[in-house]
Amino acid sequence: MKIVYAYVCGDILHEGHLLFLENAKALGDKLIVGVLTDEAVMEKKARPALSFRERVKLISALKCVDCAVPQNEYSPIENLKAIQPDITIESTSHIGNPYLKKLKKALPNGRIIMLPYYKNQSSTAIKNRIKKQ
Repeated sequence: MKIVYAYVCGDILHEGHLLFLENAKALGDKLIVGVLTDEAVMEKKARPALSFRERVKLISALKCVDCAVPQNEYSPIENLKAIQPDITIESTSHIGNPYLKKLKKALPNGRIIMLPYYKNQSSTAIKNRIKKQ
């Protein structure tokens, strides 16, 4: 069984999340999704509009997701060491991020696959559209 690990904030679930996770699931048999805790999100962004509990419920409800787990840090390394997936999914928005080298060291037997970031589909863009209305 090929295990795939991806992670998201999942705030204001949108088509970009769905495409990202469906593409991740297509690469293996079981998709485990790390949902960033509020504290993990706030390492890089503002507090999410939806609570962690709400975000986990939404991500878990997607057909392509087999299991949703908390991700306590923005970096997935802690979860990857525990889960040891065959494939780890990263977003192309993270290309050039120095932590990718650390990620490769944490996964000596796993592959990292970059999937597209859908910049027109973001929670921030949705929040901004709502503010304008």
